[in-house]
Amino acid sequence: MSRKEPSIRLRCMGAAGEVTGSRHLVEALGRRVLLDCGMVQGGHTETARNAAGFGFDPAELDAVVVSHAHIDHIGRLPLLVARGYSGPIHATRATADLARIMLEDAARLAAADAERESRVRQRRGEAPVQPLYLLRDVQDTLRRLQPMDYGERREILPGIQLRFEDAGHILGAAIVELRFRTGGRDKVLVFSGDIGPAAAPILRDPTPMHEADLVLMESTYGDRDHRDRNETVRELGTILANAHADGGNVLIPAFAVGRSQELLYWMARHWHDWGLERWQVILDSPMATRVTELYQRHTELFDEPTRRMLERGPHPFRLPNLRCVVDVQDSMAINRRASGQIILAGSGMCNGGRIRHHLRHNLWRENCDIVFVGFQARGTLGRQLVDGAEFVTLFGEKIRVRARRHTLGGLSAHAGQSGLAAWYGHFHGHPPVVLVHGEDPARKALAEVLQQRYRARVTLARAGGVIRF
Repeated sequence: MSRKEPSIRLRCMGAAGEVTGSRHLVEALGRRVLLDCGMVQGGHTETARNAAGFGFDPAELDAVVVSHAHIDHIGRLPLLVARGYSGPIHATRATADLARIMLEDAARLAAADAERESRVRQRRGEAPVQPLYLLRDVQDTLRRLQPMDYGERREILPGIQLRFEDAGHILGAAIVELRFRTGGRDKVLVFSGDIGPAAAPILRDPTPMHEADLVLMESTYGDRDHRDRNETVRELGTILANAHADGGNVLIPAFAVGRSQELLYWMARHWHDWGLERWQVILDSPMATRVTELYQRHTELFDEPTRRMLERGPHPFRLPNLRCVVDVQDSMAINRRASGQIILAGSGMCNGGRIRHHLRHNLWRENCDIVFVGFQARGTLGRQLVDGAEFVTLFGEKIRVRARRHTLGGLSAHAGQSGLAAWYGHFHGHPPVVLVHGEDPARKALAEVLQQRYRARVTLARAGGVIRF
């Protein structure tokens, strides 16, 4: 009688029924591997949830594997290390480089938030609060990073092999393949990470995967497709042409990773036909500037059209009228000019960062334009503006909104429903799939498509639930 093969246990500890807080624990061959360790973002309980326990003892983990460097996938790594994790953290080379920028920034923000809250509590006679983690915790975390190349296969633990493939989402983003030698054969778990859209600029398309016993798959936009990217770019060109005729500034709240770089790409691509030599293009974000420099160190990860563009010019990250602003005084000086500037600044939802200062100086001007190029969550200043607020409050000052507002919806770094379904369709035999990283309406819609099109067995992950395979 043959011996029963040992099962592999997958516990989805985060991003189960929500988009952020990626954290998935795999237990196999007597070992424990954690996939991602991200922050929860949005909502009134995020601070308490991020500071809470992990649902397991970090000291008992044997390895950590991260899919990419967005904070909702790596933001709690320093806390994991501070609470006892002492093993390796595996990532692609570009993700390891980007993690330094992202985590150092997260630590500084945590310190600033804690200091601000402590002052409020002190006035109430209450004890101060501590930041989620410190810069020294970030440094301890970065020392544990073990970079890998796409396509490389590495045994990270006895009987457990890891391979990364390109996810096409942000620089260094990876699809994770874990291969377990069990019962005389291999069992394969594929974790999608975040899947990027096909035919987007700069980065290559997501890699088709063919073999898996279980697929752990994101579903952020599982219920819809995005607007056509080319239509969106044409609209941006029209906005800039009209804005130049009106003689004002253009403000673009943009995320530092991915979105800022893509906007610069399209400006380079349409340099002549959009007449961009007439503008001063300003990237006013120290973080976006560091990320853009990092992109230039990893051009081997770019798609062929972008690499050809770098050779013939104009170079998207070295436009002749591009000015990258780091110094605070230089940022303040931008607002002395009332016209002729395209200002890209964070944060992307206008809830912090330098964009708020530029909005304060431009929102009331009838000849200025505000262009939103990313999702605006409820409760953010960006959402108020997108929803048509006539007045907003900035730095204690009530400001009338007279600037024109535009929302461009086709520049997402995530695949929509069709792209997600097509990516899954490459798997031989259409293995069971567990949907994470999506709210329930999106997950249910994608589950229905996968079931109808591929007869896939689909599970909607629940926090702490166990899947065996």
